[in-house]
Amino acid sequence: MRFQTILLSTSVLCMAQPIWAQTEDIGADSSASDATIIIVTASRSEQPLSQTGQSISVIDLEQIERTQSVTVADLLRNVPGVTLNRNGGIGTSTSVNIRGAGSDQTVALIDGVKLNDPSSPGSGFNFGNLLTGNISRIEVLRGSQSVVWGSQAIGGVVNTITRAPTDELRVNARAEYGYRDTGQVVGNISGRFGPVAASVGAGYFRTDGFSTFNEERGGAERDGYRNFGANGKFEISFSEAISIDLRGYYSDGKTDIDGFAPPTFAFGDTPETAETEEFVGYAGVNVNLLDGRFRNRFAFAYTNTKRDNFNLTTQTFDALGRNERFEYQGILDISDWLQATIGAEKEDSRFSSSSFGGPVSRASASIDSFYSQLRIMPMDGLTATAGIRYDDHSTFGGETNFAGDIVYSPNDGSTTFRASYGEGFKVPSLFQLFSDFGNETLQPETSQSWDAGITQQLIAGRLELSATLYQRDSENLINFVGCPVQIGICMNRPFGTYDNVARARARGVELGVTMRPVDSLTFAANYTLVDAENRDNDLVLARRPRNSVNASVDYDWTFGLKTGATVSHIGSSFDNASNSRSVEGYILVDLRAAMPITDNIEIYGRVENLFDEQYETIFRFGTPGRSAFAGVRLSF
Repeated sequence: MRFQTILLSTSVLCMAQPIWAQTEDIGADSSASDATIIIVTASRSEQPLSQTGQSISVIDLEQIERTQSVTVADLLRNVPGVTLNRNGGIGTSTSVNIRGAGSDQTVALIDGVKLNDPSSPGSGFNFGNLLTGNISRIEVLRGSQSVVWGSQAIGGVVNTITRAPTDELRVNARAEYGYRDTGQVVGNISGRFGPVAASVGAGYFRTDGFSTFNEERGGAERDGYRNFGANGKFEISFSEAISIDLRGYYSDGKTDIDGFAPPTFAFGDTPETAETEEFVGYAGVNVNLLDGRFRNRFAFAYTNTKRDNFNLTTQTFDALGRNERFEYQGILDISDWLQATIGAEKEDSRFSSSSFGGPVSRASASIDSFYSQLRIMPMDGLTATAGIRYDDHSTFGGETNFAGDIVYSPNDGSTTFRASYGEGFKVPSLFQLFSDFGNETLQPETSQSWDAGITQQLIAGRLELSATLYQRDSENLINFVGCPVQIGICMNRPFGTYDNVARARARGVELGVTMRPVDSLTFAANYTLVDAENRDNDLVLARRPRNSVNASVDYDWTFGLKTGATVSHIGSSFDNASNSRSVEGYILVDLRAAMPITDNIEIYGRVENLFDEQYETIFRFGTPGRSAFAGVRLSF
């Protein structure tokens, strides 16, 4: 325990690396500059990191491979401002919170396509089945972002990007095995064949797992998980001006879960399972006009999420959520210092669900959207962006949002000042509107957020310090309410309904440091303070830890060995809205190593939760103890 305390104290003193659009969130190469790093999430198009005032973090392929993380959620937990809650092991329901905003208020993307499930109660995305498999990059955009990304972008955006096609034929594969009979195999092949560039991959993961009901509280039944996933990207170039993009992603996961068995209906071991099948498709036509100065994208995106729960052979729940989106985006370089973006979207959503074979609830809705942005670069080192968006929902009508950001560096990136303002909204989910608990008079949740920060590089870029202040105010938050009297919105709702009943404020600070004293040694750390409260009753929002610290050190030995360690401290939080039950804070220490055997073969291994910390992210739900894994990675 004394060793853990020393590690934690060191990370607190060093504070955090975040923050303002950096790739080196935890342990990545700090040699890249903002001018050479290209991002796509801030404006839905490629732009240098140095030209955005948004708060964004980038996790690249090098970091993904170095940390050896199996799930995207485990990678995200080290990003400033991000915390996660999981109902057990890998594959169970997993929520990602950004700066105190709930997972339902976060837009999740894969290769730029929105993943949010219209059949879930809050229309959010479950990160439980999203594995790192063939993921090559993750961009995390913090703050309200509805001008660019529409509904649900109140807390931020998580864009997960799969491996891209390559010009030369390349093959990548890995396999690993470890704790509680956990195994994984992943492969990807990419290359160019005439005008067609392609990247396709697949993976399989399985584990015996541990009890979803915390084993420290009496859970004895292991709850396993298995997942098959596949992905593909195809780029067809007809000329320099015309090309087609085709993208696909598939995931089929099945996990054992625990529940509330009769006659006591107390939470405990049960023989229940949950299955989730997800398909994402995208087809786009890119047309470049005016010698490439006017870039147009016409696209269709499709997501289909099917969920089924079983108690042994009896189906207890089934749901189907589907989104169809038609998109247009045009980007015009008016001059070297002025760029305009316009866009239009039409989204059709539908869901159906039933429980225990009972009546099926069905509903649909549509949103028509228009947005525009203007980016101005009047002088070297200064970029300002402003945007506006209008959404027209088929049920509640129109919503207008504004956003703007500015970034300035007076000395070629050594010092960078950034600030942004954004507005967000979240339309009520189809479940909240039209289910047996629905309320068709609901209004959208809305938010206004701002942040401001500074990044300072010293010692020729080998030391970087950063700090960010932020605040977000949210209104019309939708909660489930009881119906003791059958009047008003409670008419024909004996078990309760949804209503706009809450306001919230989240504010805090993100601090960071990255040090690279020599090329072979990298240290990075970040600290996040989140003060998230319900402004109607002054209570703290549930499952939002006030303090979190992450620190990482990596060393590359001269003979090829790569070693590293990560320390994470997540502070205590309240587990419920009434603040009557709390979840204790915890410290996790992970170790990792990798060694190339040849130019094409690398072996690796890691130990997670080195000190076997007993902890919970949600009351009564289990978490993994000390775990060890080993694997091999091939690349040709």
